[in-house]
Amino acid sequence: MVVSESRIRDYLKSANFRDLFIRELGWDHYRERLHVDLPPDSYLLQGVAEKRGMAVFVAAPDEYGRIPEPAARRKIEKQAARSVHEHIIIYVDSAGTTQVWQWVKREAGKPDRAREYTLHAGQSGEPLIQNLQSITFTLDQEAELDLVEVTGKVRAAFDVDKVTKRFYDRFKTEHDRFLGFIQGMEEQGDREWYASLMLNRLMFVYFIQKKGFLDGDPDYLGNRLRLVQQRRGHGQFLSFYRHFLLRLFHEGLGQSQRSSELDTLLGTVPYLNGGLFDVHQLELGYPGIEIADEAFQQVFAFFDQYEWHLDTRPLRKDNEINPDVLGYIFEKYINQKQMGAYYTKEDITGYISKNTVIPFLFDEAKKRCAIAFEPAGSVWSLLRDNPDRYIYEPVRKGVDLELPAHIAGGIHDVSRRGDWNRPAAAECALPTETWREHVARRQRCYEVRQKLAGGQVN
Repeated sequence: MVVSESRIRDYLKSANFRDLFIRELGWDHYRERLHVDLPPDSYLLQGVAEKRGMAVFVAAPDEYGRIPEPAARRKIEKQAARSVHEHIIIYVDSAGTTQVWQWVKREAGKPDRAREYTLHAGQSGEPLIQNLQSITFTLDQEAELDLVEVTGKVRAAFDVDKVTKRFYDRFKTEHDRFLGFIQGMEEQGDREWYASLMLNRLMFVYFIQKKGFLDGDPDYLGNRLRLVQQRRGHGQFLSFYRHFLLRLFHEGLGQSQRSSELDTLLGTVPYLNGGLFDVHQLELGYPGIEIADEAFQQVFAFFDQYEWHLDTRPLRKDNEINPDVLGYIFEKYINQKQMGAYYTKEDITGYISKNTVIPFLFDEAKKRCAIAFEPAGSVWSLLRDNPDRYIYEPVRKGVDLELPAHIAGGIHDVSRRGDWNRPAAAECALPTETWREHVARRQRCYEVRQKLAGGQVN
């Protein structure tokens, strides 16, 4: 069977999903209907195709011709799963301008995760077309085809959208390239960790700079790099990393009090009280780290190929990315190293919100009730009285269990870290966490817990 990209595009444009799946992709006829009641609303799911028990439904719009909101879509999907466990739901509006394709990733021991792709009229639909091309079935496959194989192909196609995959594939290359520019760190594992940390910080900054939060400049990092080079001479004196970037991270975004000299250097930037921009343990352990300007020029050139949005509105171009991409990058690269926890898309958006909205709310609350924020005030007593309440459960997991002797011995003796790159014991580890990562998370948790209990956070 030869799958035609142009025919798929035509079927999508006309919302002819039955012919798309049956004639083009090799699925089978399916006409079952499901009625989903979400008082005061009710929704009809019309079956259009199936393959070995996996069904495709089209959800009718609501009474106003609109696609249900994300929360309603999750409830609809959960009710549909009671009747047909494995399925794809396509939501359409009555005007024919928008489609939302929904598939849910299900893994034992983990919460279900909805993967959605939104297609708007006028979009090329290239990422979705690529997804659909990979769930085609031929007559030659029919004899041995089963539900496991069908769901496996759908999972491979829809688990991560193509833009995120393409970004991540490039990210891996850029990560390795950036790694080669890091000087002053002897241990390879630490260099890889620091490369991930720096790229994590830079991606975060890219999201907030595009909203104008950094001195009102949507190209803040690139412009500051050029400014530093012009003032100091390209490749001479202090690098962009040491002269500007570290000060932006540690003294600008990471501290609320700044000097007039720093304000002149950085411009108007917000204080983000979330720990991401604090002086990292690697920066304390390797005070001589240096990274050439060229490393950042290459990273910025890569980032500039995408349009960055700090919201969850539907993406209308195939090169747009939003915080969803950070969730994927965190799981694959960064968060295992830095935080020892895993994030869903919603968690990433929440993480960014916590580092922007919450500090603002605290600042406003302090203006209205300053006494509560004094060192002995009620706000800080909450932290002192119950530190663990304010430390995320994944960060605390297993940290109070005794370390095996062969692991504990390496904390103060580098020569005894031979097993640190092996998987940590299940009772104290997060998924895929190594002993090195567990020890780093453990030490960070102890440090935060001690500061909270000692009243050092105020």
